[in-house]
Amino acid sequence: MKPPGRNWRRAIDRSLVWWSTPLVLVLLYLIWKAYIAITGVSPFVLPGPAAVFEALKEQVTDPYIWKVHVWATFTETLWGLGIAIVIGVTLGFLIGKSRVLARVLKPFIVATQVTPKVALAPLFVLWFGFGPGSKIALAAIVSFFPIMTNTAFGIQSLPRSLREMGTSVGARTWYRFGRIELPYTLAYILAGLEVAIVLATIGAIVGEYLGGDKGLGRYALNLQNNLQIDMLFGSIVLMAAYGLVLYGIVVALKYFLIPWHESVRVLREDQI
Repeated sequence: MKPPGRNWRRAIDRSLVWWSTPLVLVLLYLIWKAYIAITGVSPFVLPGPAAVFEALKEQVTDPYIWKVHVWATFTETLWGLGIAIVIGVTLGFLIGKSRVLARVLKPFIVATQVTPKVALAPLFVLWFGFGPGSKIALAAIVSFFPIMTNTAFGIQSLPRSLREMGTSVGARTWYRFGRIELPYTLAYILAGLEVAIVLATIGAIVGEYLGGDKGLGRYALNLQNNLQIDMLFGSIVLMAAYGLVLYGIVVALKYFLIPWHESVRVLREDQI
């Protein structure tokens, strides 16, 4: 039987998000309103929360925004993330299993990450055009690194006992990969995927800012050019909600793919 104090603390932790989130939103609303009333800032610089809410309501109920702009960003994000997963997991396994490859490839891989992605975006537009190809390429290159590094770290962290067990039973390479290495590394891959989905979303939207005629990034740029500042703030909220939904889907995958992992078991115990 669990101590009463511990159960009470867990009940408070479970209910924390339900009352803290609305409280923070109310505080932000009051600060926003007070700042506008005190400073008298122009609506072209900072519109009021009521105007932004009305703009957001109009955007959420507009089928064109969902069918054209949201869908374009969604497909670019998923394609970029899919490419990043294939490249990141493959390189991660190779680097994790070979010290020689790690020493040869890592400097070049790190160089692609420290290079400002905004500087690469015009090149992608030149190579892949103003269509979705340039956005997919940018989303892929900014998101594969956390998947690769987490995969490599997972392989390198594989316990010696599991390696010796595979050797003792004479397991072949593909059997080791499918039954030992991949299941153990999956938790690390999903941890990298949580970061990668955020970066893929940013990459797709930044690519839309620099070229193309649709997508949430292009939509926000058009609103800025037309001085529709309240709608621009609404589009920013829409992009934030879009990113949160994708991140939540990736987090939920852990419950289905690695229900046996300690991190998932701890989360489930805290919910009981």
